[in-house]
Amino acid sequence: MGKYNFDAIVNRRGTDSMKWDVAENELPMWVADMDFQTAPEIIEALQKRVAEGVFGYTDVNDDWYEAYINWWKNRHGFEIDRQWLMFCTGVIPAISSIVRKLTTPNEKVIIQTPVYNIFFNSIINNGCRPLENPLHYEDGIFKMDFEDLEEKMSDPQASLMILCNPHNPVGKIWSREDLAKVGELAAKYGVTVISDEIHCDLVEPGKEYVPFASVSDTCKDVSITCIAPTKTFSIPGIQTAAIFVPNRFLRHKVWRGINTDEVAEPNVFAAHAAVAAFNHGGQWLDELREYLFENRRRVEAFVDENIPELHVVRGDATYLLWIDVSATGVPSNVLAAKLRKDTGLYLSAGTAYGDCGKDFLRMNVACTKATLEDGLERLKTGIEIISI
Repeated sequence: MGKYNFDAIVNRRGTDSMKWDVAENELPMWVADMDFQTAPEIIEALQKRVAEGVFGYTDVNDDWYEAYINWWKNRHGFEIDRQWLMFCTGVIPAISSIVRKLTTPNEKVIIQTPVYNIFFNSIINNGCRPLENPLHYEDGIFKMDFEDLEEKMSDPQASLMILCNPHNPVGKIWSREDLAKVGELAAKYGVTVISDEIHCDLVEPGKEYVPFASVSDTCKDVSITCIAPTKTFSIPGIQTAAIFVPNRFLRHKVWRGINTDEVAEPNVFAAHAAVAAFNHGGQWLDELREYLFENRRRVEAFVDENIPELHVVRGDATYLLWIDVSATGVPSNVLAAKLRKDTGLYLSAGTAYGDCGKDFLRMNVACTKATLEDGLERLKTGIEIISI
């Protein structure tokens, strides 16, 4: 028995929760937001902050830098130099700011689809065009298509790439070899790589992700890395993240961008939450990972046994499952709407993640086992209704 209880049910209805603002009979398993209370150590740090009673302007201090540096050194074997680090209010604000600063209107930004849908927003809303490098999908496995990636990187209008490492939604930890190839191609064609590593701590117990900047001097030199404790520790609403940029020239550009866009200043809780998470949340995270990956395996086994029309893509990162529904013959946006209408189960349609997501649904399993079982039964019932 662990120290922390992830079976405890937290009623999030009526709390202004974006995820849980749904009808009474609906079960939301869509947006990447965990149903677990954050680590007690983080709650304690925030309570202490509240008790001070003064919520003035705040800056990041030495503790914030050291927390990030020590966490990446001890958990991921990578040394982040203090000079590389910058605070940002979130990974998406960082990415949007970087797109604005490093491109001119109508340029192209490479993304590896199916991929986190908000990447499209960060690109399109800033006057650029997404240039898709679709992942190769065969026998239930996703791989990078390097021939196509080189073709896309060779486009003189494409000077920026957003890498998802580990990858959301396919749950893939990219290998050192894959990342090295990305870095080499980027250097060859003058492409800067933004590596979104927000899911890096949510990997299968016993496995480890590879920071893109750690792979080689080449990867380090072409990279801008976005990191945060928010997904990992169930604190996304606190809006706290970091960017690290080894290349001095790129770092100055990013620093100017986030300051111009006013996304470089922490709210009164942001730095404290991050410090508490990284300094005191290790055991909580270890137990969480065990729980999450038990949930992943439960879904895989249940679907294999009870819903043979579907296939759960095996993943070793994130709490987001990518489910192949191609055998139903129903596009995922239609299927997701029908599941929600018929059973109340609210999943994400794969169409939001690029055209190659049309045969997939995304399911969030960062929930109690009781909630998960409810969701699985609803999924089974919904697919049975569709099959009739």
